[in-house]
Amino acid sequence: MGEMIVFFDIETTAPGGDGRRLWMLEFGAILVCPRKLKEVDNFCTLIRPGDLSTVAPKRFSGITRDAVATAPTFEEVADRIFGILNGRVWAGHNIQRFDCHRIKEAFADIGRPPPEPKGLIDSLAILTHGFGRRAGNLKMATLASYFGLGQQKHRSLDDVRMNLEVLKNCATVLLLESSLPQIYPNKSLGSQGMVTRSKANGRPLSCGMEAYRKSPPAGASLGNHRVSPYEKDHKIGKAMERAKDALRGSASLKTLLKHSRTLLR
Repeated sequence: MGEMIVFFDIETTAPGGDGRRLWMLEFGAILVCPRKLKEVDNFCTLIRPGDLSTVAPKRFSGITRDAVATAPTFEEVADRIFGILNGRVWAGHNIQRFDCHRIKEAFADIGRPPPEPKGLIDSLAILTHGFGRRAGNLKMATLASYFGLGQQKHRSLDDVRMNLEVLKNCATVLLLESSLPQIYPNKSLGSQGMVTRSKANGRPLSCGMEAYRKSPPAGASLGNHRVSPYEKDHKIGKAMERAKDALRGSASLKTLLKHSRTLLR
């Protein structure tokens, strides 16, 4: 089946205005065959945080204080998470600014080096440059609504599966547009004017809080290498540089377009 891509998502405690750290509450991942874009394996677990008081008693997602109270600690599932992520291509929505930081923090907490990606595919960055604002602010919930995929559940395994389906739909639309540009012109508007939660609520987002939001700050450059939590590592730095160059040249998007041809047969 070739090299697998691992789509992953992390659910955390809610960010506070005091800059307090976020605790990982759930990790979910699926292994995807890049040739057929099919899920071949998955893993998901709740995680008991170091401070249970930071978890709300009631949450829309169902990840409540009671739900994680009896869950394993991160240290107890670290080997499994490391094995899933290390040496693979990582994929997800806004993982470069959010989820990658959470992985690094969690492994640092237990005194272990974090897993290293072979490459990085951030669907938010790809779709910002290739799909544009036709679907609104490009949050996962907005994209899912645009394609009629249902409501985002904010549960890790559900969200990564939704992420894959969103990419399939976007790739198919772009393939149709590239095949008949006179009839179906590309309506991508780029990243200008992207609305984020912080902007919509009228609250400025400081630079120090970038890594604590699932949604990027307004006007951010999504291809900016400095946000990578692995940039000081030489090997990982090279992997991130390759990923950045791929995004600039739309190589990742072209790969998705190529694979999406199977969807139309």
